[in-house]
Formats: sequence, structure tokens, C-alpha cells
Amino acid sequence: MEKSLLATLLMFSFLCSNDTSCHGSDRNIQPTSIENHHTGQNMTSDNINIKVGSKVFAATLFDNSSAKAFKEMLPLTINMTELNGNEKYGDLSKSLPINSVNPGTIKNGDLMLYGSNTLVLFYKSFFTSYRYTKLGTVDDATGLALALGSGNISLLFEGHK
Repeated sequence: MEKSLLATLLMFSFLCSNDTSCHGSDRNIQPTSIENHHTGQNMTSDNINIKVGSKVFAATLFDNSSAKAFKEMLPLTINMTELNGNEKYGDLSKSLPINSVNPGTIKNGDLMLYGSNTLVLFYKSFFTSYRYTKLGTVDDATGLALALGSGNISLLFEGHK
């Protein structure tokens, strides 16, 4: 009896270590997913482009229901409002699924959802006490702050071509 119980526990442990469904999270790993070592989040192989005037920044979305719902809305032009010298935000036309967490540190290039329908693009790193749903990150945020400027701006989000 002890051997079969031990064997069952070992098998369950092995399956859970290889299957995120045992952890009850929204981070289902699929063959097309990679882990972003910068954020520790699973990311999809689906990229998007963020057009800022004539500049284009490639971004990679996280593998979660919020990012998938956001991508389904693309292409999308959003009027973004300047806030605090470190972010641009704009309201989406519909609410997205949320899984908000306090990230602690916001990083330059983070793309997040505040509440269920406010898209936020951060262009400076800083500490926060607010809660956000992580959508993705700009692959190379070099020059992002300069491109976004200090005022309100209209941004085009579209699928990667």
C-alpha cells in the first residue's frame, strides 16, 4: 500500500512539474511560448508593432487571456494621455479580462492594463504600488521615451507583419 501511494504521489508531482494546469494559473504554456527572463512571464511568439509617428517598436505579448483579447482588437489607434513623465495611457473601447498584480517595479517598455479597459505604455522605469494586468513588453525600448515625447500622442497598435 505504501509503495503504491508513493508511486502515485511521485507521478502526480512529475505531472504537475510539467503541466501548469496543476498550478491553477492563467499562464498555460503552449509550444509557441517562450519565457521572458527579464520579467519571468510567459510570452507568445505573436509580436505586435507600436507605431509612434514614423518610428515602429516591436513588442511581444504575454501568454494570457488579457493579451489575447487585446490582440484580437488590433489594428487599433488610441489617443494616449501623458501622465507623470513616465507613461502614456488611453481607454479601450471594451473591457478586457483582468489578472491584476502589483509588479513592484515598472520597466521602460512595459505594456499593461489598468483596471479592465485602460491601456498603459510605460517609458521610464520606477517603483509602483498600483496593480496592473501585464499585457507585454517592448522588445527594445531604446528611444521609446524620446519618440513618445512629453505630451499626449496617438499610437497605432497592430499585428506584427
